[in-house]
Amino acid sequence: MYLRCMKFGTKALHAGVHPDPTTGAIMTPIYQTSTYVQSGPGQHKGYEYSRTHNPTRTQLQDQLAALENAKYGLCFSTGLGAIDAVCKLFAPGDEIIATNDLYGGTFRIFTKMYQPFGIKFKFVDMTKPELVEAAITDKTKLLWAETPTNPTLKIIDIAAMSAVAKKHNLLLAVDNTFASPYLQNPMDQGADIIMHSITKYIAGHSDVVMGALIVNDDELKTRLEFIQNSSGATPGPMDCFLALRGIKTLHIRMQRHCENGAKIARYLKDHPKVGQVFWPGFTDHPNHEVAKKQMRDFGGMISFELKEDSVEAAMKLASSTHLFACAESLGGVESLLGHPASMTHAAIPKAEREKAGLRDSLIRLSVGIEDVDDLIADLEQAIG
Repeated sequence: MYLRCMKFGTKALHAGVHPDPTTGAIMTPIYQTSTYVQSGPGQHKGYEYSRTHNPTRTQLQDQLAALENAKYGLCFSTGLGAIDAVCKLFAPGDEIIATNDLYGGTFRIFTKMYQPFGIKFKFVDMTKPELVEAAITDKTKLLWAETPTNPTLKIIDIAAMSAVAKKHNLLLAVDNTFASPYLQNPMDQGADIIMHSITKYIAGHSDVVMGALIVNDDELKTRLEFIQNSSGATPGPMDCFLALRGIKTLHIRMQRHCENGAKIARYLKDHPKVGQVFWPGFTDHPNHEVAKKQMRDFGGMISFELKEDSVEAAMKLASSTHLFACAESLGGVESLLGHPASMTHAAIPKAEREKAGLRDSLIRLSVGIEDVDDLIADLEQAIG
C-alpha cells in the first residue's frame, strides 16, 4: 500500500531496490557469478544458478513491476526474447491477433518463426475495436497491442482492447516500449501482459540490450518464469545494473523527451517542405482523445513525411543531419533518426507496410534530451 502511494519519481529511485544487506552499499551490487555455494544439496539461500535467478536481476525485476503497478517482472536478454517467451505460451492451431502497425522484429518473429509451427497470426487496425471483434474465432488466444504504434504513432485504446479480451476470454498483451511506464501503465487499463524493450527508454543510454515482461497473474508468472529459465534468454548482471541505473533518471529524462518532442513536432508541422507529421499530441491526430485519456504526455517519438514524397528525398535527409544520428533503436538520451522502410521495418513486406500507413518516404525521429533549439537547427539545415 505504501508503495502505491509513492509518486513515480520516488518509485524510480526506491521501489523494489534496497541497500546491500552485507555491506550497506546503496547501489545494487553487480553479482557477477554463475553459481552459488549451497550448505548442502538443495540447501541454498534462494539462488542456485544465475540463469535461473541472480540478485541483481531480482531487484531490476521487482522495480519494473513496481513502476507498472504490477506484482511480477521477468527480464530477458532482448525485447524479442521477451516476445518469444509470450509466443511459447501457445500451441499449433492457436491464433493471435496483433495490430497491423508494429515493430518489424515483432512481425518477423510472429510470421517467420512461429507461423511455420502452426500458430496463426492476424494483423488488424486495433484503433477500431470492431475490426478486432470481427477477427476473433474460437481459436484466438491472445490480442497483441502496441501503443503508441511503431512507426506511425497510432494510439490503441487499451481499456477497449481489455474489454474485448475479457468478453472472449483472451489474454491481452501490450508493448509499452514507446511510452515507458512513465507515460502509461497498461496493467491499470486491463492488460494481462506488458512487454518492454528495456533497451529503449527504460535503460535510456543506448548501452544495454534487454527485454521484460510484467504480469499480475500468479499462474501466468509461473508459466513465463518456467519459459524464461528453460529457454535461457536471460540478461547478465552487468546489463541489469545498467538498467537499474538508467531507471533512476527515467522520470526526468521522459519529461525532457516530451518537452523537446512537442516543440519539434510543431516545428515540423509548420515547415513548408514537410507533409504529414505523426504525433499523438496534435488535436487533429485521429487518436488524440484516447492518448489524452490513457497517457500522461505524448512522448518523444515523431514520424513525418516530406512533401517531396520520394524515397530519394527521405534518404538524403537521413544522411544530412549532424545531431540526429542515423541509427537503429530509440529512446536514448541522444537524438536518433531512422528510415523504417529500409531499417527497423524492412522485414515487413512493402504491401503490408503500406496497408498500415507506412510509406517508403517516412522518417522516424527519436527526440533526445539535447537543447531543442540545436535539434531544430539540425533539422532545418537537413530539410533545406
